[in-house]
Amino acid sequence: MSAPLYEGKAKIVYATDDPQVYRTYFKDDATAFNAQKRGQISGKGAINCAVSSYLFRVLAQAGVTNHFIEQISEREMNVQAVEIVPLEVVVRNLAAGSLCKQTGLAEGTAIVPPLVEFYLKNDALGDPLLTPDRLRLLKIATEAEVQHLQTAALQVNALLQTFFNRCGITLVDFKLEFGRDRQGQILLADEISPDTCRLWDQQESDPEKRILDKDRFRRDLGDVEAAYARVLDLVAQQAQA
Repeated sequence: MSAPLYEGKAKIVYATDDPQVYRTYFKDDATAFNAQKRGQISGKGAINCAVSSYLFRVLAQAGVTNHFIEQISEREMNVQAVEIVPLEVVVRNLAAGSLCKQTGLAEGTAIVPPLVEFYLKNDALGDPLLTPDRLRLLKIATEAEVQHLQTAALQVNALLQTFFNRCGITLVDFKLEFGRDRQGQILLADEISPDTCRLWDQQESDPEKRILDKDRFRRDLGDVEAAYARVLDLVAQQAQA
């Protein structure tokens, strides 16, 4: 295996013989609070690779251009080579996490219409929330690209909400990343998994037992592996239906 092009907190990206194709390897490493909390979730890499593969295919079939090509092993997928735009695009359907801490909103408060936020992808700076003026100041993306990212994020949200509802899961909020290909086209990239989404089991009313995502790790709730595995089971059943 060649030397990695990039290693992040949850994935390693490798070059392939084709300069247009990268190989992404999903790790079991888990981090929270900008990597201040670290650990391992057994089997997480394989689960997130599979969930992301299913969801990227679902989105592609609905017309959302993304980097996914194929899953090539339990923990690896081939993707189109892109340069990641250093923005985290967060979509919120219900109040949770940092939004509650920063605004005082009660967890679970419905957000209508959904809220789209942009954060600078920079761990050293704490991934700060960016205002429109700061986005312009940093020149990370053009005005047209920012509008495209917002429109694409809302399109993905609508599609994923419908899909997850059929799975019996509430999509609370989630983070997306995008990248530019060699032609400058912006594609949905990174992953979509219990690491990047807040997901609540609709069959559970208990506010802790319903959590099926990385909040179980963040908040030391236990049963992290079982929650991730349940997401994969429900997603696979619905995607193959």
